[in-house]
Amino acid sequence: MTIAIGMAIALGSISIGYVMHGGNFAVLMQVSELIIIGGAALGAMVIGSSPQDVKNIFVQLFSLLKPGRDGRVAYNELLHVLYEVFYSARRDGLVSIEPHVEDPATSDLFSRYPTFQNNHEATEFFSDTLKVLLAGTVEEHHLTEILDTDLEVHHEAAMRVPHVLQKTGDALPAFGIVAAVLGVIITMGHIGGSPEEIGEKIAAALVGTLLGVFLAYAVVNPLASAVENKVNEAHAYLRVIRTALLSFARGDSPATSVEFARRSIEGEDRPTFSEVEDLIRGSK
Repeated sequence: MTIAIGMAIALGSISIGYVMHGGNFAVLMQVSELIIIGGAALGAMVIGSSPQDVKNIFVQLFSLLKPGRDGRVAYNELLHVLYEVFYSARRDGLVSIEPHVEDPATSDLFSRYPTFQNNHEATEFFSDTLKVLLAGTVEEHHLTEILDTDLEVHHEAAMRVPHVLQKTGDALPAFGIVAAVLGVIITMGHIGGSPEEIGEKIAAALVGTLLGVFLAYAVVNPLASAVENKVNEAHAYLRVIRTALLSFARGDSPATSVEFARRSIEGEDRPTFSEVEDLIRGSK
């Protein structure tokens, strides 16, 4: 919603200002310029990216259209499921949580927390680490390295999408110049025409420069920033799980592990200490 509002503000402000100057919208309707700029940008993006990255770009862009999650609700659910899993493991032994970590999609425990269960990256990260603990073959300092490596690889892979979008946005003004130069070349072929005809063709050429700059700084680059924000939110969510797992692995109580996790939640998404206490009492 905020993306749509932001673009509406940008486009609306430019349009209103243009009309106030007495501009004619018909002059801006240059489909050929848009094809040149958009096609060149898409081609450059395909050349510089792997097929999987190109697919992920469109997946991530479409995901921006979905309603954003309530971070506070998501983290409350996460702390709840962390406590339940850790409490069960301490009370009944690690083997008691094996059915949940072997198949998170069918876990009756995870199913009570749909925000967590539907986050496949988080459930995989959590479950794979608990499988390592079940195997009992990894020391604590090695577990830290494993989790840090996993998070680093995941974050680098996720950041490829905003990086490609950012590079594409940065190139759009240059593609706008290409479209404008092509328009000037066409104009030079009609140099003997009437002033009105030459003026129309020059105006059409200048639209290319306008589109390149507008698409770069009011559309593509802001979308790259929006995708990057989502990537960072997902990374922060995984970091909270990492903190809880390391606390649990070194022998801390379930309540202590959850408190470590709570302290690693940023900003307004962090539940209060009292809220977590109520959560723990409710689980017991």
